Amino acid sequence: MDVEIITIGDELLTGHTINSNSAFIAQRLTDIGLNVRYISTTGDSLEQMEEAFRLALKRARVIITTGGLGPTDDDNTKKAIVKVFKRNLIFHEDVLDNIKKRYAQRGIEMPAINQNQALLPQGATFFSNRYGSAVGICLVENGRTFISLPGVPQEMKQIMIDEVIPYLKGLKNNQSLKIIKLRTTGIVESKLSELITPELKLKTGVKLAYLPSYSGVDLRIIATAENDDEANEKAHQLRRYLEKVVGKYIYGAEDDTLEGILGQLLKDNDKTLAVAESCTGGQLGMLITSVSGSSSYFLGGIISYSNESKIKDLSVPADVIDNFGAVSEECAKSMAQGCRQHFESDYALSITGIAGPTGDTENKPIGTTYIGLATSHSTYAKKFNFGSDRQANRTRATYAALEFLRREMLDIK
Repeated sequence: MDVEIITIGDELLTGHTINSNSAFIAQRLTDIGLNVRYISTTGDSLEQMEEAFRLALKRARVIITTGGLGPTDDDNTKKAIVKVFKRNLIFHEDVLDNIKKRYAQRGIEMPAINQNQALLPQGATFFSNRYGSAVGICLVENGRTFISLPGVPQEMKQIMIDEVIPYLKGLKNNQSLKIIKLRTTGIVESKLSELITPELKLKTGVKLAYLPSYSGVDLRIIATAENDDEANEKAHQLRRYLEKVVGKYIYGAEDDTLEGILGQLLKDNDKTLAVAESCTGGQLGMLITSVSGSSSYFLGGIISYSNESKIKDLSVPADVIDNFGAVSEECAKSMAQGCRQHFESDYALSITGIAGPTGDTENKPIGTTYIGLATSHSTYAKKFNFGSDRQANRTRATYAALEFLRREMLDIK
């Protein structure tokens, strides 16, 4: 079941709109064991779409397009579909009635142009759209399944989850599938591979993928077999191996988040946390408080961006900044100590660094960051070198701080 995803729109080709639809569709298809072999983007013209559709039909069994199903003249997807499949556009009164009802519920009279959305390819089946007026279209011919979805992300996602995924599961063969995602942080992809590869022996039907991001690297296990028990055993056998060789970097699985895992640790141990931030400008506090119930363990934070704020609000000694600089191990430790004293928390994290693109020196390049941690028994700090991109540095520092505390609480060296 090789799949090709085609996203449609001139705005995608010019870069004025970020192509997030293809990533969402690909992830959902991979999760049910389908092989996404190609992802392509085409412009809005009828000729471009026709060329893209014909090519996809030659090299994939399932084709999913997104975009160009609106009522206006520049929406040519249906025209291209009927041209490629040699069908006619047929008017569907029931589809029009649903569109009228949708507008009526909003207290708006339906524009006449929306009648175009009731013209649909002959012989197609349709997927309902709970958020918009463009239905999903499905044509099956010569062993190929062609699905066309609207380009509005909310509409596309709803149809994918509610309609397309169940439909495609029904087309699959009887092979069983098990997918496990392990979430790691505090280690780069290449180092993970170095630790995992030497004794790695993948069984037939088992794959391991590395999925890096600024917050860490996910390890995705995909196992296929003739039955569920065999697929589960294959997947969990690899999971056990990964937990053995890189277990200290694994903080969770599936949809776990580092901030959620750390929050649960604080709850379970009846501990509190406060933060002092410089270069991250509140991003650490924002991430911590994104977890529902975080008020039970998070006491607050101080954004001490200036040297004066570090001295006044966090009681960092002036001579620490004069002698070592605001971006230093000594300053990070003082910030953490001052923060813990201010909030009377069990733990306090601090972040100070050079996010860039300016502010670097010969000894402290862009990306130089110190993260401090103060506890009831000790205070220490660690140096990181994250890179040259400002926002990436801020995000990496935020997650590194969370991991710093997780390791402290679990006594991971």
